Amino acid sequence: MNLPAGGHSSIFSQISHAATSSFSEYLARSAPDMLPGARTAGMPAGMVAETVAPHATTIVAMTYAGGVLMAGDRRATMGNMIASRHIEKVFPADMYSVLGVAGTAGIALDVTRLFQVELEHYEKIEGTLLSLEGKANRLGAMIRGNLPMALQGLAVIPLFAGFDLDRRVGRLFSYDVTGGRYEEQEHHSVGSGSVFARGALKKLWKPNLDEAQAVLVSVEALYDAADDDSATGGPDVVRQLWPVVYTVNSAGARRIPERDLAAAAEAVIASRAVAGREA
Repeated sequence: MNLPAGGHSSIFSQISHAATSSFSEYLARSAPDMLPGARTAGMPAGMVAETVAPHATTIVAMTYAGGVLMAGDRRATMGNMIASRHIEKVFPADMYSVLGVAGTAGIALDVTRLFQVELEHYEKIEGTLLSLEGKANRLGAMIRGNLPMALQGLAVIPLFAGFDLDRRVGRLFSYDVTGGRYEEQEHHSVGSGSVFARGALKKLWKPNLDEAQAVLVSVEALYDAADDDSATGGPDVVRQLWPVVYTVNSAGARRIPERDLAAAAEAVIASRAVAGREA
């Protein structure tokens, strides 16, 4: 192809102008309609968002000796109906961080995928990992972009956790629908069953838990949430469905195997059956 004089420099200038370490910023400029928050709800007048869109529910997170853990139940609801028993709500954001989402399931999954691409894009452009603080800030900006949908009842509330490579500790961050970011200490929970899960965490969590103890605490906290919140799904022994649990430490993010979660859930169920308590 023959380029006019100065064509190479002109094309290079255009590419350089378009290049940015933020994929979501590039998307906002080039294809804003593809952003999760740019959708129109399209709900008939008088319809309630919770009755037409599946909602993901409870997520718990905590620090433990050497890292952080995040867990989520497997239920999604649509009004008073169970929309799914198999949904996953906790995902690795990159090698050293994880993201859990509660709220409108479809938008939450889109935000998760966009955030994963955002971090991968930054690493490719800059040649280095974004700091944990930077990741938390960028997630807040994405949630802020979904505010118009949140005002229509289609909110996404994430919980973000990761291993800070500079401080060498695990850290937790929560958000509100406006994108406000808050660093949490020790443990936190979001979603419809969070009030019950948080109460359990206050009793069960203690400093310097090892990984196995932290997994057991997270399973029991979700069990307590499911006991009082119909939108949160407890361990399903018949279908062999267990919470999704990730840990993050200096070695990176790791999904806890199903066999370990089955053992933890069965231990919680057995201890409560032996106790024979009603409440």
